[in-house]
Amino acid sequence: MTTSPDPTNPATGSPTPTDETFTRILEPRGDHRLPLGDGSWRQLSRKYVIGQIIGYVVALLLIAAAVLTLWLMFEATWPFIPGGILFAIFLLTLIVTPRQARSIGYQLREDDLVFRRGILWQRMVSVPYGRLQLVDITHGPLDRMLGIAQLKLVTAAASTGVTIPGLPQRDAEQLRDTLIEVAETRRTGL
Repeated sequence: MTTSPDPTNPATGSPTPTDETFTRILEPRGDHRLPLGDGSWRQLSRKYVIGQIIGYVVALLLIAAAVLTLWLMFEATWPFIPGGILFAIFLLTLIVTPRQARSIGYQLREDDLVFRRGILWQRMVSVPYGRLQLVDITHGPLDRMLGIAQLKLVTAAASTGVTIPGLPQRDAEQLRDTLIEVAETRRTGL
């Protein structure tokens, strides 16, 4: 957690990064990457990776239990093939998850919020403040235990809807309040 009593950036009213978030956004290597541009990128909580890993480990245990149950009860060996394939996919996903989480970030600019995710398949979305229709915070039981939340931004255009996962709960609430306040002053075409 941050030690300063005011966790907002006085220039923008937006949350400042805390010790529990990643320190820098990872940029893909190569000449044909999407440039991140300049500005202050904010990132996810490190606890997001822990939550993802717990979810994948639980899925792996369920797959292993199903395969072992079929093998022990029916002496069927065929479940080892799809079980082994799923195990390899989940194992690869576990290895990639920390790097994937470090590639997710958002930036508050003067007229919009820019969201970026992905290393191989990159996505960069700009959400104009004046077009925001809904700002929603959700968190499941594991998210609540870890103190993180998911912030969903909805606009009239389905392609510009953004979900920012793994934000610290307090940062998500402050970002929601900031976005609602700014959106109210910039309503366009509604």
